[in-house]
Amino acid sequence: MADYKPNMKLEKTGMPEQEASVRNKNYDEVALGYTAEMAIEEATRCLQCKHRPCVGGCPVMVQIPEFINHIVQGDFEDAYQTIIETNSLPAVCGRVCPQENQCELVCVRGIKGEPVGIGRLERFAADWHFERVGDQPATPEPNGHKVAIIGSGPAGLACAGDLARWGYQVTIFESLHVSGGVLMYGIPEFRLPKSLVQTEIQQLKELGVKIECDMVIGKVLTLDELFNQHGFEAIFIGTGAGLPSFMNIPGENLNQVYSANEFLTRVNLMQAWRWPESATPINIGKRVAVIGGGNVAMDAARSSLRLGAEQVSIIYRRSEEELPARHEEVEHAKEEGIEFHLLANPVEILGDGDGWVTGIRCIRMELGEPDDSGRRRPVPVPESEFSMDLDTVIVAIGQSPNPLLRDTTPDLKCKPWGGVLVDEDTMETSKEGVWAGGDAVTGAATVILAMGAGKKAALSMDHYIKSKS
Repeated sequence: MADYKPNMKLEKTGMPEQEASVRNKNYDEVALGYTAEMAIEEATRCLQCKHRPCVGGCPVMVQIPEFINHIVQGDFEDAYQTIIETNSLPAVCGRVCPQENQCELVCVRGIKGEPVGIGRLERFAADWHFERVGDQPATPEPNGHKVAIIGSGPAGLACAGDLARWGYQVTIFESLHVSGGVLMYGIPEFRLPKSLVQTEIQQLKELGVKIECDMVIGKVLTLDELFNQHGFEAIFIGTGAGLPSFMNIPGENLNQVYSANEFLTRVNLMQAWRWPESATPINIGKRVAVIGGGNVAMDAARSSLRLGAEQVSIIYRRSEEELPARHEEVEHAKEEGIEFHLLANPVEILGDGDGWVTGIRCIRMELGEPDDSGRRRPVPVPESEFSMDLDTVIVAIGQSPNPLLRDTTPDLKCKPWGGVLVDEDTMETSKEGVWAGGDAVTGAATVILAMGAGKKAALSMDHYIKSKS
């Protein structure tokens, strides 16, 4: 690296994409990925700086300069192998991780220009591996200890991956009929192809991880039964946040009002977008409004377009500056023709005499003083109400953890809003031998933060079991 001369281009190497007017009518992936030449060009923008801030900005501590240097040298398989030392899901994270708020946020190249496209390079390395190599990992030597993971979303998969590599007999219990959690039911195919999710899960199965689907822990088995009757020595709770929130305004019980959770589950997991080939149809009509401004709202709105809606609107009570969705997702939504009604808040969903949605009534908002989140609080503007004619309303204002486990585990302490209470250094819960992480603890957050919590819990579980052996 002594004679290494970085590419000082200020902008990232562009990512090829489907044209907006084409992609808003199909479910193929929007971003098409780098070619090898593009990946090398982008990788040479990395300065290989000694203090490596990008690594500290990554919740799973991927050795970013090392894997990028492998790409510079054309050693794409070595780049992939470097990533999976700490990240079990690089093809997933390369697509949906908000790098702009983490590793890329602290990239030195971002001081005078755009940061290195770390996520794009991670995606490239993973895709290259699966397309050309695809070798299965070797099964580690068993250490004789059994652990259970509740939930097969990002937190559970990350926890399972580390424990399996250390020789544990790992069983994941998944409540749905397909493993993957939010990666399967929440994120649309055009952002995250489901075949890739299952390919990365298969890598964990090759490590010896066993996955049992259709297992609703708290109903089929309790945590105590997993300990006492099935011999598990430690349990990790990674059940996510699947309980939708509503606004509690008139009209939310009308036909054609969906929670984003139900809507996206029907579309993604049940493949309603493939109907009539799939068994799950979904009717949205021609005019759709999505309430909310996060990534889930963007996913619901963009999915609605692809299902045939002619007019799709986002209704959000703050301004564009406060939109919590990734900038890339907002831009893609705008390019695809989605309308944004900002500084507006619904007060009533309107219906006909038969109980079907006909429209929505909103009020204009203005921003006041900051609230507890640090964002300026939206305040209604007097006498500013307006209405929109609609066929469908999708509510995407957040989710909270399902109460099933806490209701069936009296000694599992939870926060007032439902999140499992944990020691943030170890992810240990109030119940001995039980850890938790991801959205089950924090509420709806990001894939990579959930994975970081799963990895932290795995390390603590390993110490716990070893201390008792």
